[in-house]
Amino acid sequence: MIHFCYGDCSMWTKIRLNLRNWPWTTKKEKSKWYICDLIKLLTVIELHDKYFKPFISEGEILQAIKKVADEVAADYRDETPIFIGVLNGSFMFVADFLKAYQHPCEISFVRLSSYQGLTSTGIVETLLDVPDNIDGRSVIILEDIIDTGRTVKKLIDLFSKTKVKEFRIATLFYKDEVYNGEYDIDYFGMKIPDKFIVGYGLDYKELGRNLREVYQLNIKHMINLVLFGKPGAGKGTQAAFLKEKYNLKHISTGDVFRYNIKNGTELGVLAKSYIDQGELVPDEVTIKMLQDEVEKNPEASGFIFDGFPRTTAQAKALDQFLVSKNMKIDATIALEANDEVLIQRLLERGKISGRSDDQDEDKIRNRFEEYNEKTAPLKDYYEEQGKFHSVNGIGSIEDITSRLTKVIEEI
Repeated sequence: MIHFCYGDCSMWTKIRLNLRNWPWTTKKEKSKWYICDLIKLLTVIELHDKYFKPFISEGEILQAIKKVADEVAADYRDETPIFIGVLNGSFMFVADFLKAYQHPCEISFVRLSSYQGLTSTGIVETLLDVPDNIDGRSVIILEDIIDTGRTVKKLIDLFSKTKVKEFRIATLFYKDEVYNGEYDIDYFGMKIPDKFIVGYGLDYKELGRNLREVYQLNIKHMINLVLFGKPGAGKGTQAAFLKEKYNLKHISTGDVFRYNIKNGTELGVLAKSYIDQGELVPDEVTIKMLQDEVEKNPEASGFIFDGFPRTTAQAKALDQFLVSKNMKIDATIALEANDEVLIQRLLERGKISGRSDDQDEDKIRNRFEEYNEKTAPLKDYYEEQGKFHSVNGIGSIEDITSRLTKVIEEI
């Protein structure tokens, strides 16, 4: 397993390279395939409104085509079969198949259509009919992909009306888990899971057909984090990095309160009424503010909750809210640092910021004690769920970010 940065390096991923199956024969050729396929493996592409991640390399595709060509040749090398490609998707497969099939043959095409966007319509239309010169001939259909079997059924219906000698079907990609047709698939290059794929003739709304490798739909995994840390531990700095790296929305309770109060929202007015009376703002008011923040950021790939929860009751309330949204906290991360280091950091910060609570060592120590008292029960709560992670908060910003990233990547 090797770590690489791909695309705009906004994400890190783990890619397993199956080098044994790539079709090189010499060290020079091996180096060429390694470099070219490796670069392609590191690229996430955007087609229209969707993102697609690497799935099958060009080397693996060519090896699968050779497998099909060799199996067909074993059966038909002594005659001249007619290969019929199914347009539009199979054009690249047909071209490379013919290069691999070095025996007498003829080629023709039919055109069918059943897909719109990401899904099959369930209706297969014939757009280019069966050629005329196939009577008494062996016909092998070349399909790029077979999934449910609707296209296969249509092909069988088309060719049952002809007088071919025999009729067989070959496909590059075969989704055997969802195939429910009655006709056996005679030849296939490789079996693949039921995922939406593009590239090598396959498209998403007509884009992606010209790609030399195959990509699968990149379904986002939502990441929701609770970030803990004593004052001065660098939560704000690290939250900013994680926010950009994973497309997360940083929800700071303090910022949310200030926004609502400053803008006179209904919740802000309600919260201020409690604060003005010297009372704690009820958890349900805070949760409602957080809920509003979550709901107005549907494009986020997850959320960083900073400053909330502060009690076990709040943690349970947050869990209940997230469950109602089919979400959950994936990890709670505590940035740990030596008190004396943090005190010096805060005192230096106070000289610049002018904050009075950052300029008095006794006040800083009191804040640390309050933090310890409040987070101890929360640590137990999240440890029981297997979600609590402690990260060393001392070092360069880059080193600390790397430690946080390691925790998140292993979720």
